Amino acid sequence: MASIDKEPKTSMDQGEKPTVKHADNAVVLLGGGRVDLTDEDSKRIRRKTDRVILTILVWVYFLQILDKSVLGYGATFGLQTDTHLHGNEYSLVGSIAPIAQLAWQPFSSFLIVKVPHRILMPTLLFGWGVAQTLLAACHNFQGLMAARFFLGLFEAGCLPLFSIITSQWYRRAEQPIRIAAWYGTNGLATIVAAAVSYGLAHIKSDVLKSWQIIFLFVGLLTIISAPFVYWRLDNDILSARFLTENEKAQAIERLRANQTGTGNREFKVKHILEAVLEPKTYLWIGMSMLLNVGASVTNTFGPLILNGLGFDKYTTSLLNMPFGAIQIIVILLASYLAQKAHIKSAILAAFVLPVVAGLAVLYVLPRNHSVQAALIVGYYLLAFLYGGNPLIVTWIVGNTAGTTKKSIIMSLYNAASSAGNIVGPLLFNAKDAPAYLPGLRACLGIFVALFCIVIIQWVNLIILNKLQERKRVRNGKQAKIVDHSMQNHYHSLDEENLEQGQAQHALGDNAFLDLTDRENDEFVYIY
Repeated sequence: MASIDKEPKTSMDQGEKPTVKHADNAVVLLGGGRVDLTDEDSKRIRRKTDRVILTILVWVYFLQILDKSVLGYGATFGLQTDTHLHGNEYSLVGSIAPIAQLAWQPFSSFLIVKVPHRILMPTLLFGWGVAQTLLAACHNFQGLMAARFFLGLFEAGCLPLFSIITSQWYRRAEQPIRIAAWYGTNGLATIVAAAVSYGLAHIKSDVLKSWQIIFLFVGLLTIISAPFVYWRLDNDILSARFLTENEKAQAIERLRANQTGTGNREFKVKHILEAVLEPKTYLWIGMSMLLNVGASVTNTFGPLILNGLGFDKYTTSLLNMPFGAIQIIVILLASYLAQKAHIKSAILAAFVLPVVAGLAVLYVLPRNHSVQAALIVGYYLLAFLYGGNPLIVTWIVGNTAGTTKKSIIMSLYNAASSAGNIVGPLLFNAKDAPAYLPGLRACLGIFVALFCIVIIQWVNLIILNKLQERKRVRNGKQAKIVDHSMQNHYHSLDEENLEQGQAQHALGDNAFLDLTDRENDEFVYIY
């Protein structure tokens, strides 16, 4: 281990030594030193991390989406009739889970920081699995509302937790495709939910209805997964059982250029204040809410919209399978393009446009057999919206430093997502079936507004980078620094220090001090 013979310094007060006790857990292992690391070492550690951490993230997120999405198939196979739902009661059942998520977000952000991930994730998984299983025992509106409330409550911390875990194990250049890997299970879950619903609905039972069999199957699958997740998951790099002691130090070192830290257990109020005072926080919130209005429509009303095109319930289930396949392709394509082009804003804006086109087709064309193919294409174009969420999540975690601040902003993102999921189903009233034109018109305006917000955030991040350059100059550093975290191959920051002659202010000394992106003048915003 090659260490730099100097004390690290923060950018808030030039020359003032940071309080190490408030730093990341990584400081326990590295101290003030550096670790020799090659690109091949970095790739080896990444492959090991993928086999354990990424595999768990993919499976658990798949289960979350599967449990959430089968509600629409329950409706296709008689849920509303058997539980005596009337008027907007089905919409309310669809909205109660995100309402619970919204209410729980303040607690979620605290738990993500304070509770070890190995405890938190399987607990949440078991909780929403039980809630999903109990849905099969519901016979009225009140029972469905109660079960879906607890389903949302336990799912509330899922996306923020997964986002933070990804940021604490991977370089910024590696994050888009990893986030796409677990978020892309939206499409896989849609395919599996359609196939499982189609198959299980053919089971003849004198005791259970088709929708009850579906809910029981996915709920029990989730419950039995919880102990396996506890067995395999590690809290952080320091406790990783699949890495040697030397590899742990290397795994931390390779994240230095991120400048976003590797996590600690201290909940810092000043991080909260910074997050709520920043305009970019509210632009993230706006993006999340608007995008997820559309996502909730496809999850909750997608099968019903297809059913309204004139298909029977079995064909409706099968026709949603290509929709899921398109989701997977779109998510992976969007994340791949963002990783290669390094311009997430342009990719995100481009992927909003097909959604606008699809909504316009569904709104304008009449519901008859002569234009049925065009209507299906219009519906499938809505799948492009699923390319948006992983890009926004990657955008947020890559532009936010400080464990508490990251937890707060991701919880706010999820709260906004929940708000979108609440509003979305309420835009679609049963009396507007089968065309749902008022809801489609509202969604059309929402996605046009989303396009505008993406452009505003793009400009905002460019301005923030200019302010960072001025701050570096005031602190005696180079105005321009190379963002090695966004390069495809690993480069040591020590090489950059030698090239720039950085002796008094070595780049990377602030990386594991749990500074926010505003406090750390070496932080480079990505757009």
